Amino acid sequence: MEPSKEKFTSPGSLIVDAILVISFFVFMFSVLKGHVTSNDPTMITIWGLIAASCVTGVFWLALQMFRVVLRAHRAALKNKG
Repeated sequence: MEPSKEKFTSPGSLIVDAILVISFFVFMFSVLKGHVTSNDPTMITIWGLIAASCVTGVFWLALQMFRVVLRAHRAALKNKG
């Protein structure tokens, strides 16, 4: 079988992904900085950024997996009916 040459990303989907990921990062940073056990504002910021970046990476992976599953589901429905 020859692999398909169809492009699955578009500039619009990249912009939507960027907006979702950046907003999720800002939200998680605001939530997680309150859970850092330190009185030093620099340490609170550093560890809040580190934790938010890890969680945002997982969110990005989940978003990509959701897109793949949704695309496969739509293709299955299209082929079925």
